[in-house]
Parts: sequence; C-alpha cells; structure tokens
Amino acid sequence: MIRKCFWILLIGQLLCSCETHENPLAYQTDTHGRGKATIFIEDAYRPLFNTSIYTFESQFPKATIIPTYLAEGQIIDSFFSNKVKTICISRDFTDAEKTYLKSKNVECTSDLMAYDAVALIAHPSNKDTLVSLEKLKTWISSEGARWPKSGKPVKMVFDKINSANFNYLVSLSGQKKLSNSVYALQSNQEVINYVKANPNALGFIGVNWISDQEDLNVMHFLDSIQVLYVSEREGQAGFQPFPGTIWTKEYPLHREMWLINKGRRAGLNTGFVLFMIGEKGQLLIQKSELVPAKAPVRLIQLTTR
Repeated sequence: MIRKCFWILLIGQLLCSCETHENPLAYQTDTHGRGKATIFIEDAYRPLFNTSIYTFESQFPKATIIPTYLAEGQIIDSFFSNKVKTICISRDFTDAEKTYLKSKNVECTSDLMAYDAVALIAHPSNKDTLVSLEKLKTWISSEGARWPKSGKPVKMVFDKINSANFNYLVSLSGQKKLSNSVYALQSNQEVINYVKANPNALGFIGVNWISDQEDLNVMHFLDSIQVLYVSEREGQAGFQPFPGTIWTKEYPLHREMWLINKGRRAGLNTGFVLFMIGEKGQLLIQKSELVPAKAPVRLIQLTTR
C-alpha cells in the first residue's frame, strides 16, 4: 500500500511539473506554438489575417499574435529599422534591399504566400461596368478622366499614400506622380464607404476586402457597391477578380503576397509563417477566395449549350 501511494505521488509530481521549470519545454517562452509575436501587415490583407490569427491562436492557446495593419512603405521602413521581425507585403525585397540586409548580417526568409489583386469598385448606379487597362492607365496618369456613358468626372480614391494599392497604381501608371483626380483616404474601409456614397467614384481596394462572400461584412459591402470588369485592351472581354482569373492572369490587376521573416527559427514568428504557408494556412487563403501559392490550384471550366 505504501509503495502504491509512493508511485501515485510521483506520477502526480511529474504531471504538475509539465508546466513548471522542471520541464525544459514548458519553460521556453518562444516556440512555434507559444509566446507573443508582433507582425506588421499591409492593410489590404486585414480580413484574411484576422481570420488566420484567430484560427492559429485557437490551435495554439499559449500563442498570441499581435497584428499591426499599416501601409506597405511604412512596414518596409519598420523592418529595416528593426522595429518588427515579420511582415506581409505585396512583393519580395529587391536585390539591393537583400544586399543591404546581408551587409548588416541580417538573415531573413521570403515566402510567396498567395496571389491577390487590386479590385475596382463603383457605385451600383454607375452604368459603366467595364474598364480597359489602357483606359485606366490614362485615367490615373493624366487629367480629365470621365465616365464614358455619363460623361461625368471620375473621382478616383485609394486607401493611403505608400500602401500596396498606391504602389501598384504608381507602377501601373509608369510615372512618379498620379493624376490630380486620384485622392488618398485612410483605409480600404474608407474607400468602400466613399464609393457607396458617391455615384461617380472609382475605388481601388485589395480584393481580399470583398473576396470572401461567406463573410457577412463582405455580403453587406457587395449590396452597396459593384465590382467592375477589367480588360487588357479596349474592345476585349473583361474579367472580375475571382481566384480563377487571378491565377490565370486573365484579370489584369493581379499581384503577389509575401511573408518576410527574420525571427528565430524555433520561435513563434517562424511558427506563424510556417502555419500560413502550410496546409492549414493555405486552406484559409483558399476559403477567403484568394489563390494559395503553396497548394495545388484546380480550375473548373463550365460550358453551356
């Protein structure tokens, strides 16, 4: 009886020590599934990461991911000034940026996580539902843009200076300065609200804000805006930003999503990155109606008679 009680006490002590310093794994405060990590994320991807972080923390209750949603330019500056270890932006670092980091003995990994797009949204009353890439380039780079059917001036709005959407428009225009008809607001949400209230507005947002049509917020947005079709050239058929057209690049305004990390290999920052580029994270991306970069993509072609 005494021996039996001894073994019961010993087993109890071993179980209790699982969450104390006697268990070296429990003592670690920064692992793939434990600790706190701050991640700077381009605001265009806010809906996806809100869902992904919730799912990750549900799977790892001892992990806390703190997202900070900012403009892409500010995120890159913060990474280089060592204010953050993990970021998500719309591009990989350039060779010059990587060379600079290497000169400072900074090791980081870049992972292509997904493909998304810039969506064009307009007021539901607008009769112009198709815009060519040629016309769009002209509108954002010169003055006097007008809607073809109404003849009224186009009021173009995007989220903020140095955001991923802004950088995409600047690259698309081929100029350093956008037209005076293009205005900055403060967020993708503000762009949606502005378009809802202004019949002549043209908004540029990250497609993730309207892609997940099972999301109640997205359903509410789509009730009060319309998503425009975009063609490569005048007279060609246009496409909306669905996963299939983003993957095939039939939708012209496609782009990439990158996770860049310099956190510890065994730490939570790296654990979250591995989650997002792994099976579960890629499924979340697919559910959000974006295109996962690390998972097979299956296209289904429907024909009608």
